[in-house]
Amino acid sequence: MKPFREQNQVTIGVVGLTVIGLIMLAAFKAQDLPLIGGGTKYSAQFSEAGGLKPNDEIRVAGVRVGKVRDVELEGTHVRVDFVVDKGVKLGDQTGAEMKIKTLLGQKYLKLNPAGPGELKPGSEIPLARTISAYDVVDAFTDLANTTERINTAQLAKALDTLSATFKNTPEEVQASLTGLSRLSRNVAKRDEQLKLLLQHSNVVTKVLADRNQQLIKLMKDGNKVFQAVQARRALIHQLLVSTQKLSAQITALVRENRKDLGPTLQKVNAVLAVLLQNQTSLDASIKGLAPFVRVFTNTLGTGPWFDTYLQNLAPVPEIPLPKVLPTGIPPILGGGG
Repeated sequence: MKPFREQNQVTIGVVGLTVIGLIMLAAFKAQDLPLIGGGTKYSAQFSEAGGLKPNDEIRVAGVRVGKVRDVELEGTHVRVDFVVDKGVKLGDQTGAEMKIKTLLGQKYLKLNPAGPGELKPGSEIPLARTISAYDVVDAFTDLANTTERINTAQLAKALDTLSATFKNTPEEVQASLTGLSRLSRNVAKRDEQLKLLLQHSNVVTKVLADRNQQLIKLMKDGNKVFQAVQARRALIHQLLVSTQKLSAQITALVRENRKDLGPTLQKVNAVLAVLLQNQTSLDASIKGLAPFVRVFTNTLGTGPWFDTYLQNLAPVPEIPLPKVLPTGIPPILGGGG
């Protein structure tokens, strides 16, 4: 066998690039491989996307059984490709509908198994057996538009006419119609306020929809905090119990030593009262002591001796030391040996 350096480098390069390409293709198509991407593929037709996105949940009877793979426009309708876990049985008349998962507009795809047969892998649920989601933002928008088209004056007039028509009816009916007439008048008087309220509600819902992902992340982070608190519940409980025991012990200690603590506290209060009465004198003493402490500190600051300076004092005449010390003076004091 030839050494690696003597082999054809072009052939080795082509084979290496081919292997790398196959590995990358397998990585991108891993979900389509039978052993790795487990699950059965289906698709469904919807009249609109309704906010459904890839990786949203697939549920059957409230249980997660898969996820959405893709949402694409196909002609005049939308095709949703999804994968269902193995072992989930779907009848040949299975339906699908988009449901709201959270109040912020996150969706999931609900499957309604039906039919005596079995839905074959790769089958497509037709448009007749699917229901699109109704968005909260769209609901408020439609409500605002519908309210704006109502002629409140004609509505109030019609209700007044209805009340007058049933004027000779029993008292119960008259009371109901009178209340209905008053309600119509109040609605007519506050027509502009109601329209403004609905417009503001529409703005609020639109802002919430725009901040959907941020609010979802905030809720998930809050859920993590609650989980951490739950995980440390035992520690927090033990801390509270220990704090309660400590409080009980301190209370018992104070109760047992109340006779001794009472006179002591009274004496402390008396001392504090004297200090408060002489607060002005104490302040003056501290101010007067400050210069002395400063000069005294400078005098002893250079070493274990007094070092000071006296101004306008005549110099001391220099007295030569005798070469021979008098008898009885230690040599160390004379600076010689």
